[in-house]
Amino acid sequence: MIEVQGLTVRFGGVTPLDDVSLRFPEGTCGLIGPNGAGKTTLFNLVTGFLKPDSGRILFRDDRIDGIAAHQTFRKGILRTFQIPRELKGMTVLENLMLVPAGQAGETVWNPWFFPSRVAREEEANFVKALEVLEFVELAHLRDEYAASLSGGQKKLLELARTLMSDSRLILLDEPGAGVNRVLMKKLVADIERLRREIGITFFVIEHDMDLIAQLCDTVIVMSEGKTLAQGTLDEIKRDDRVLQAYLGGQYR
Repeated sequence: MIEVQGLTVRFGGVTPLDDVSLRFPEGTCGLIGPNGAGKTTLFNLVTGFLKPDSGRILFRDDRIDGIAAHQTFRKGILRTFQIPRELKGMTVLENLMLVPAGQAGETVWNPWFFPSRVAREEEANFVKALEVLEFVELAHLRDEYAASLSGGQKKLLELARTLMSDSRLILLDEPGAGVNRVLMKKLVADIERLRREIGITFFVIEHDMDLIAQLCDTVIVMSEGKTLAQGTLDEIKRDDRVLQAYLGGQYR
């Protein structure tokens, strides 16, 4: 689904990604590595928040490197953030209803000249938002301001927001950070169900190896801006380079 070829990006004298190449099929892929390895930079490049200095990114054989974030969104690529970026002054329901692109009510003239069209679309978005909130078990909080949610609930809200679009690839940046074990179990179940029933592919940055083991078919390891290894978690755990650079004695 994603293929990265010779990707390099520089910030002044710092090179967070240096000639990175990787690829992974549909399913769930984990991206692990020490802090500063370039993981989030790679996410920012894939989703259009950054432009590479060199290299190519292919999404289903369609070149996407250098295009803007709103264009990757329209192609069905979305991401969440390590620190959730909910719209704090809006309710949980409003956070979802805002997501679908190209809504008729966003123009100046449509509410005046085509009010029935705007109303139908808003009703459809309302119904879908309620269904998504039921799926992630946040329906009881639909009228609460997003700022009042717990950290784990905000992670579920971010996942819910991605489901309001026709996404095919969702990039999750440390979904387990700050989430208690009860909500984490719910988040893992939701991700597995979405992969199984809808066919969404997930690309996951995570330090929690138990979470990686539960979710990921393939694991990619990065270190110092380069790809170190790729394989199943069992293969990764036996790789001496990975043990030395990241996992340490955890699996010895």
